[in-house]
Amino acid sequence: MSPQLPTPNSQLPASNGHIAVFLDRDGTICEEVGYIDSIERLRLIPRSAAAIKLLNDREFKVVVVTNQSGVARGFFPEELLEELHGELSRQLREEGAHLDGIYYCPHHPNEGNAPYVQVCNCRKPASGLLLQAAFDLGLDLSASYMVGDHFSDVECAQGVGAQGILLLTGHGRQALARKENWARPPALIASDLFEAVNWIVSNSGKQ
Repeated sequence: MSPQLPTPNSQLPASNGHIAVFLDRDGTICEEVGYIDSIERLRLIPRSAAAIKLLNDREFKVVVVTNQSGVARGFFPEELLEELHGELSRQLREEGAHLDGIYYCPHHPNEGNAPYVQVCNCRKPASGLLLQAAFDLGLDLSASYMVGDHFSDVECAQGVGAQGILLLTGHGRQALARKENWARPPALIASDLFEAVNWIVSNSGKQ
């Protein structure tokens, strides 16, 4: 969903106590292949479905938050995202896993086509997608986690008091090579989503 977002200065939403694990999409759950502009290019990274199932079994809310500036840039229509996310959900269901929500940003601040060219508060590292999911699902952001292969995913988490985890899949090694630019380090650097999820389960006391 491309949501109507609270402003960056909004108060954090009231929580129902649910702990979320927010996941980037490409390079985290799905293989990094550049812009995924067709169903055939969407492939799960090994062990990512098992990682999500483990979170499901431990009653975490699992929410995808993804930048999709390919919409703004005209590489694919926004309608394709619904098909891609349907296929992602289908592939996960085949492995016994499910998502509690999918939120995306279709914008780019200075490239592409109207109305998608804009400075928004949903493009990571801005935290608008996390805020909207928290409003929708009653999430405790301060107890939650964000996992991704870009340092912007870590910064997104830090912006709402969640713990950010950097993966070495996808673009993660390039992000790690620039660690001297990090204002604050991630809570964890993990080889893949499955390793990250096992740490989350242990860290949260939900073994």
